[in-house]
Amino acid sequence: MPHQHRRIRSIGIERPFEPYFFDYDEGPAGDGQVRLDLMYTGLSAGTELTFVKGTNPYLHSRWDDWQGVFIPGEASAHYPINFMGYMEVARVIDSRAHGFGNGDVVATTFGHKSGHTANPTHDLLLKLPEGIDPILGIFVAQMGPIAANGILHADAEQFGAAVPYLGAGVEGRPVLVWGGGTVGLFCALFARLAGASHIVVVDPSPFRQEIARRMGFDAMGEDEAWRHAKSAWHHKVGGRGAEFVFQTRARSESLNLALRALRPQGTVIDLAFYQGGLDCTRLGEEFHHNGLSIRCAQINRMPRALAHAWDQRRLAQETISLLMSHGQAIRDHMITHVVPYDDAPGFLRHLVHDRPDFLQIVFEHP
Repeated sequence: MPHQHRRIRSIGIERPFEPYFFDYDEGPAGDGQVRLDLMYTGLSAGTELTFVKGTNPYLHSRWDDWQGVFIPGEASAHYPINFMGYMEVARVIDSRAHGFGNGDVVATTFGHKSGHTANPTHDLLLKLPEGIDPILGIFVAQMGPIAANGILHADAEQFGAAVPYLGAGVEGRPVLVWGGGTVGLFCALFARLAGASHIVVVDPSPFRQEIARRMGFDAMGEDEAWRHAKSAWHHKVGGRGAEFVFQTRARSESLNLALRALRPQGTVIDLAFYQGGLDCTRLGEEFHHNGLSIRCAQINRMPRALAHAWDQRRLAQETISLLMSHGQAIRDHMITHVVPYDDAPGFLRHLVHDRPDFLQIVFEHP
């Protein structure tokens, strides 16, 4: 019953390469809280597989929030990792908070857990509008805002604190999106919505190139892409190449080619999560001679000039607007696997050992 104690299951990592289910008891919702039952939870493969493989920096160093640095040799995280994930859709089954009713479907972030008790005062909970397929809600609270924040950083490069609307910085401009994964394709969709003049999705995978083409984008491999940008995009004053490249592939050779694709004084908006070194990134070449910029855009770091006006909730609302106009294409092409929740540990093992083609994986809870 909604008001009783219940058993919660969570997808975790018991030890490297060994996913498992962790269980714990949860009490009833209190005043001001809502109790949620999981419907769908999305896998953020680029981040979460680092815990499966043991490469995540938190497993080897400690993040010092006061200094803003990692302290090597003092791990912040240890196995078992009982909680992962930040792409959830859930149904309200017991509401003790104003503005939420039983049966509401909400997008939020609480990990791959079968249920959760949330406080709307502190937690990001967004009710999904009528007409949106609930499975698309996995993108609302985190993954869509990550991409939207990348677009916002390009806007800030152009307008500073005077950004009139999301996407103003790419409107009428050609754009390269380096990486055809979930974040990359959402960047491309936001750029399309903003009126970019030409969008090319860059990925070495023929599988992901084909998905991008089905969604109406030009797509090509990495070496072809920088050559295309230099030959097709020419500004009489600014020189040849892209003004912005949204880099989402966590590989040093990808960052290096993204820099090569820029026009002089262009900017890489970097949304990748690099695990190793950057041996293939040559900062003494195009970066140095063309006066280029690399701007890191992370979900918890809005452009400094816009932090007073933009936050994650506003970026999530922009994501909902995008889903209203492009939701069917996203559902048809980007969600490549819907896996029963009970099968999640086995599927994660399959993903790591067999390396099948995929884009967005969703675990569906009964």
